[in-house]
Amino acid sequence: MTTSDALFETTIQGLPLVHRGKVRDIYLVDDEYLLIVQTDRLSAFDVILPTPVPGKGKILTSISDFWFKKLAHILPNHLTNIAPESVVAENEHDQVRDRAFVTRRLHPLPIEAIVRGYIVGSGWKDYQKNGAICGIPLPVGLKLAEKLPEGAIFTPSTKAPAGSHDENISFEVAEERLGDILTALVRKKAIQLYTEAASYAIQRGIIIADTKFEFGLDKAGQLYLIDEVLTPDSSRFWPADQYQPGQNPPSFDKQFVRDWLEKQDWNKKAPAPELPQDILQRTVEKYREALHRLIEPLDMR
Repeated sequence: MTTSDALFETTIQGLPLVHRGKVRDIYLVDDEYLLIVQTDRLSAFDVILPTPVPGKGKILTSISDFWFKKLAHILPNHLTNIAPESVVAENEHDQVRDRAFVTRRLHPLPIEAIVRGYIVGSGWKDYQKNGAICGIPLPVGLKLAEKLPEGAIFTPSTKAPAGSHDENISFEVAEERLGDILTALVRKKAIQLYTEAASYAIQRGIIIADTKFEFGLDKAGQLYLIDEVLTPDSSRFWPADQYQPGQNPPSFDKQFVRDWLEKQDWNKKAPAPELPQDILQRTVEKYREALHRLIEPLDMR
């Protein structure tokens, strides 16, 4: 496994760079469209790691494309039929091929829409402290990684820039930022998206424990699903056949990297440590397996 072929950062010369995020590089095509490129960067604890994961951006693009299309009946998304190669120079095609979307230019909402079907991660820490997540009270006695007995919950968070940490917020704080009507719609659509995706994924042997959605508005106030959707970067994917309440299951996502980082002498601030070869290799394998499980026909697996 070598990182020499990985794309850590794009250099599209003919388009203005709008934003270089934790994973995606975003360029302005014109007043109506953006070019969003999924690099091979990996972030953990809101810090970009120095080691790229070869092919990761292409895997994320394939998975997002699959979900955007599968869930379009619930909510429209920002995808277009414009080929990314058509908006960049010929010598830049390799930077966008199979890892980019040309999307509608929308106004992103200033929160992340987190949906949790299981109690784990920061939700578990909140529950241990006060018996609730983002102000939502939960039954007493839940175990780590247990499925939430009353169904998935919406727990929004702030959107932090690279190097800063997202923070869980209450529904009421989200209402202050978005307004009552829009917040209620975001919660409704986020839970619908998660519920349908989780129902599909379990048939493929994957539990979607939780996920992050992002939404945007057009000039008319229409809500769209944007960014990425239900990828190993934005979700916790667990193998259903190894799931057991009371312990952290193995995963198909970057939780594997987080677990390794937790054991290092690192303060969760940049710069992050380099990933060793074996951790890098296993991370690639986990991302690939998630892709194959979700997208390949069942009779081909």
